[in-house]
Amino acid sequence: MDLGQAVYLRLILGALASFLAIILWSKTRDLAWMMIIIATIMAYLGTLYEIMSEFGIINVSSLTIGSLPLMSVLLPSLPTIFVITAFLVMVNRKYRHR
Repeated sequence: MDLGQAVYLRLILGALASFLAIILWSKTRDLAWMMIIIATIMAYLGTLYEIMSEFGIINVSSLTIGSLPLMSVLLPSLPTIFVITAFLVMVNRKYRHR
């Protein structure tokens, strides 16, 4: 599998996961599930941003803090932050009822 096929596969799988997440979002009002859905969408946005920056479509150095590109740090971290939030909501829910 060459780089082009890997990029294509990441785009297709990310789009499918995001599409299903958006469908689920319209059917649920549970905060934990909504955080997982947002994490999935943020992961796909991170993939899109990474691919567009690799191909030179987006200027990575436009938003920086010092010499650190903000979006290159923020986008990969956001899905994990939303998953952690979802887990915290579930842990809080399970231990609050005891």
